[in-house]
Amino acid sequence: MKDIYLLPLGGVSTKILWEISSWLERQFGLPCKIAEGIRVPDGVYSPIRSQYCSSLILQKLRERKPQDALRVLAVANVDLYVPQLNFVFGEADLTSGVAVISLCRLRQEFYGLEPDEALFTDRARKEAVHELGHTFGLTHCHNPNCVMHFSNSLSDTDRKGRRFCTMCEEQLRENLRKVMADEEQGAF
Repeated sequence: MKDIYLLPLGGVSTKILWEISSWLERQFGLPCKIAEGIRVPDGVYSPIRSQYCSSLILQKLRERKPQDALRVLAVANVDLYVPQLNFVFGEADLTSGVAVISLCRLRQEFYGLEPDEALFTDRARKEAVHELGHTFGLTHCHNPNCVMHFSNSLSDTDRKGRRFCTMCEEQLRENLRKVMADEEQGAF
């Protein structure tokens, strides 16, 4: 069976990687391997915005996806954006099975507030599950309690639940069955 790879981009603490990894294993029922970290790829930084383009990071991840990876979730300590938005907490590429999240704006310190490790961990888990959910074919959910609900702000992330709603859970299980069947047939 192929694994979900958790790929640290730049300096990411082992503690948060383990927190995310164990949560992903529980939510998806699949093994999650923490890969050796790599530096943030060249050519993805915008000096005009002082941010990193998540779409370009995804492009680099597609090129480097290990053969034995079912999915790859990169975890970065840099501020991400897509051209249409001021920032993003993460982005996923549904066709290639790669995604990236940023821990940067999930920290209270980013907003000049006192650190709150429990809140930070909760936010990181939610965003990791959300983006990985996209790689398994899930779209944004209208249920504000579902982890697949779109987060336009940090308060949206804090309000939404940690788990999939019933409809998204059913869709995920169906999609996972298809992915596993394809893997067994060597379609990957």
